[in-house]
Amino acid sequence: MTFWLRPAFTLRVAKRFQQIVGFDRAMALASGALAALLPLAILCGSVLSGLGRGDVADHVVERYGLTGGGADSVKEVLAPPTGTDVGVDVLGAVFLAISLLSFSRAVQRMFEQTWELRPLSVRNTLNGLRWILGLAAYLIATAWLHTALDSGRYDLVAVAAVAPLTTAFLVWGGWVLSARRIAPADLVPFGAIAAVLTAAYSVGVAVYLPRALSSYANRYGSVGAVFATLSTLFGAMVVIVGAAAVGREVGDELGRIRRGERPPDDEVRREWQELVDEVRSRWRTSARGRSRGTGRGPTDEQGPTDAQGTADER
Repeated sequence: MTFWLRPAFTLRVAKRFQQIVGFDRAMALASGALAALLPLAILCGSVLSGLGRGDVADHVVERYGLTGGGADSVKEVLAPPTGTDVGVDVLGAVFLAISLLSFSRAVQRMFEQTWELRPLSVRNTLNGLRWILGLAAYLIATAWLHTALDSGRYDLVAVAAVAPLTTAFLVWGGWVLSARRIAPADLVPFGAIAAVLTAAYSVGVAVYLPRALSSYANRYGSVGAVFATLSTLFGAMVVIVGAAAVGREVGDELGRIRRGERPPDDEVRREWQELVDEVRSRWRTSARGRSRGTGRGPTDEQGPTDAQGTADER
């Protein structure tokens, strides 16, 4: 841990995240995911409802234990209208395809920027379609695992079972969306780190999302479900983009270690010692400032004695 969390490596990760404009990239991914997955969820809800399997809204309410306004807002947004036909028209199909391809290109740009590749844009559309099919299969598999391994509100067993699947999907997705320009071995650190972080995040979402949905629903009505979903997606995309930055730097570091370029232990200790000294120096400076601000420093404590002595002399 002292090796991987040493200041030089941590600064490289922070610089990588800054270079890819991490928070802006996460917001773009979250917006693209919302625009793509919301109509897809409504369509899937229509199909499931026609098959007598409930709908997506029912599964979301059951998965997170939603009640009250939060449950009502989710059903209003995701549940298909009663008496409507299952399916989409030509215009709806075109809009859905454009939304999904736009989302795939946003993910593609994340990989291209993180691994410093030449952008392919729409020339990589065929691989984007393959990734969309893989995403659909991944979402179906994870939904089935959560249903089959339901172990309470936090679904810890299902979360642990989904983590290897998440790693495989992210590695495969990076390889496909980069047009096979990134070797799968170079994507393994990213996939493993992202799987662990997303597993922890999903447990946190099980706590945060019900409260957020209820709060937003009480303030904004059914559109509050959209706000809560967007904020949840943004947090998930920050995790993914951050994992990409960390995974890229870990992969580069492992490559240097394989080439025999690992920094010596004394250099790692020196970096930590410099950091500790800097923190101590800042702490002392801050402590002195607080002492002066309260007027209880050593000089102030001697002030009354000196003043009394001067008065006695007089």
